[in-house]
Amino acid sequence: MPDSITSSAQKQRIRQACLADRPFVTPRQNRQLIARLAVLLQSIKPNIVATVWPLPGEVDLRPLCKQLARAGYQVALPHTPPKGQPLIFRCWTETTRMRRGRFGTSFPTGRRCKPDVILVPLVAFDRAGGRLGYGGGYYDRTLPLYPQARLIGYGLSQQEQAHIPMDEHDQPLPMIVTDSEIIQTASMKDMF
Repeated sequence: MPDSITSSAQKQRIRQACLADRPFVTPRQNRQLIARLAVLLQSIKPNIVATVWPLPGEVDLRPLCKQLARAGYQVALPHTPPKGQPLIFRCWTETTRMRRGRFGTSFPTGRRCKPDVILVPLVAFDRAGGRLGYGGGYYDRTLPLYPQARLIGYGLSQQEQAHIPMDEHDQPLPMIVTDSEIIQTASMKDMF
């Protein structure tokens, strides 16, 4: 139990520092990250890709959503339910109506769907696949429900940390895509 408390406190300190010093996403970085994700997804050839509608200051994957939909992939976006529950992925098309969700998010009115690939946003990451989110635990509760899905973290290269503390409920990401590279993490061998 003390290790969990220590880890939680370490995560909170890292999260606060990263959010306070969050890098501005330039249009060039956004394009570079999307290009890397697009190439990677074309090589995987999933049926349903779960992405994220951006919050202010985040990487904007809306151009990727449109690109994927036009290429024939089904795109899913998360609907954030009340705290303590996992995310619900809903199908999205360019004509699907969006609704306002929790924490300033937006989600589609489409039907529920089960993604083959889940693009996981992050506040910080390390090369071992450790990921730090906003602290609500939504992805921690959601990812175990999709054991068949390939998990790909994404963010800017400046979000990398030397080490992210991991607890027993944290699921390491096998791959992280940034504006400058595709990182195959130490957990990659176990997932692909």
